[in-house]
Amino acid sequence: MVALPLAIAFGIASGARPEQGIVTAIVAGCIISAFGGSRVQIGGPAGAFVALLFGIVEKFGVANLLIATMMAGTLLFAMGAFKLGNLVRFVPVSIIIGFTNGIAVIIALSQAKDLLGLNISKPQANFFSQLANIGSHLHTVNLYALAIGLFALVVIIIWPLPVGHAPPWRRLVAKMPATLVVLVICSLAVWWFDLPVETIGSRFGELPRGLPWPHMPAFDWNTAQNLLAPAMAIAVLGAIESLLCARVADSLIDDRHDPNQELMAQGLANFVGPLFGGIAATGTIARTVTNIKSGAVSPVSGLVHSALLFAVVLVAAPLAMRIPMAALAAILLWVAYSMGAWSEFRRLMQFSLFYRATLLSTFFLTVVFDLVVAIEVGLVLSSLFFIYRISSLTTVERIVIDGNVRADGKEVVAYRLFGSIFFGSVTKLEELLDPRKTPPDVMILEMHQVINVDTTGLEAMENLHALLIKNQGRLLLAGVNEQPLSLMTRSGFIEKLGRENLLPDLDAALAIVRPASA
Repeated sequence: MVALPLAIAFGIASGARPEQGIVTAIVAGCIISAFGGSRVQIGGPAGAFVALLFGIVEKFGVANLLIATMMAGTLLFAMGAFKLGNLVRFVPVSIIIGFTNGIAVIIALSQAKDLLGLNISKPQANFFSQLANIGSHLHTVNLYALAIGLFALVVIIIWPLPVGHAPPWRRLVAKMPATLVVLVICSLAVWWFDLPVETIGSRFGELPRGLPWPHMPAFDWNTAQNLLAPAMAIAVLGAIESLLCARVADSLIDDRHDPNQELMAQGLANFVGPLFGGIAATGTIARTVTNIKSGAVSPVSGLVHSALLFAVVLVAAPLAMRIPMAALAAILLWVAYSMGAWSEFRRLMQFSLFYRATLLSTFFLTVVFDLVVAIEVGLVLSSLFFIYRISSLTTVERIVIDGNVRADGKEVVAYRLFGSIFFGSVTKLEELLDPRKTPPDVMILEMHQVINVDTTGLEAMENLHALLIKNQGRLLLAGVNEQPLSLMTRSGFIEKLGRENLLPDLDAALAIVRPASA
């Protein structure tokens, strides 16, 4: 009951036909439940895909959307087969919140046409084009459609009504999902009063009963080569959404899902679904939570969900023709509001500038441009901010030692290194390489607090060693940890340095140079 209206709404909002959303819920939902890594997850079309899929349909057409979805399915299956399920957790929460809220805004804006009953022949995918299109057609508002949409929205918000000591039939009705209730009431109103509003039947015609025979969508190599970026976007978004949903399910049933098995199931579902005309599918949090609250403990519940949807399509498909588009718009508006983490905007000032910049950039780029650009820029910003943060934690401190000038006149200096010596922080080590200054005769680098050295950091050490050797100096390394030591050994730097110059701690290094003091 929850899945049916959402499947229809997401299918239409994605630029496809309503039956394609239902087919996705049946076929892909069945495969995800049968082969997934979560026992109770429900798969199907999702609101997170709406903006992305609509943009693909507008640019490449529905047939190429199906091809892109199959390509995404292949990528998802490969991610699971190569054990890359845990990599999805590397996506920062600021990016997830940013694009989720951005998608919610896009969904809400895309439904303004149907909610207001505007006479717009060709909807636009671009944010500013949508605003201009809506503004130029406001004079075509259908008051009947607007009334239906507002009524549906109010019912969804206030449902369920309190029943108290009402008879059993009222308590049963109160347990029905609000989305199904508004579709039934609004469809009856349109049929009974013959209201002049657009319905599924008037826009798409009669819905077919049952599933179509599987067939390969029309394929063109010249177009397919342009679908790699959309396919990667579908795959990444599907992986993120499904594994987030699986984690939510784990927290509710005290279980632990298999992320790699889940990705392979998602890949199989997104490859097979388009053969029946289905669109992109992923794990859906609202339907999964409903499944758990209804007592689900195994994948059987998901299989029953798909079987019952198929039965409904066989029996009641013609009745869907009466569903007004304004009621579906109200449902999607509520979905958009529910999926957004709007409280995060109020809490932004509690977090760092880096967090705020990443979240807001991802949000605005999702709304104004598209999800692919938003995620790419968000990941780049997160990486840059992470590099800056780690480099700011890396320090090179001068150690004050007694007798830093030996009796023979040679100078001994020591530095304590802390953090990670990598390409983002190597400038702090390079400051010791100033050729305008006379280098010391002996330099000690105390490194027991250095957790990591990369090849750029190693190169800086090699240059420092070469500069000291050139001036008849000596470099001592003290307290080198396992990872830096492994890299130095594999690169051959230890042999150049001399193993006698590798000491266990600072005291051992000082003990080597102090005997010469008189």
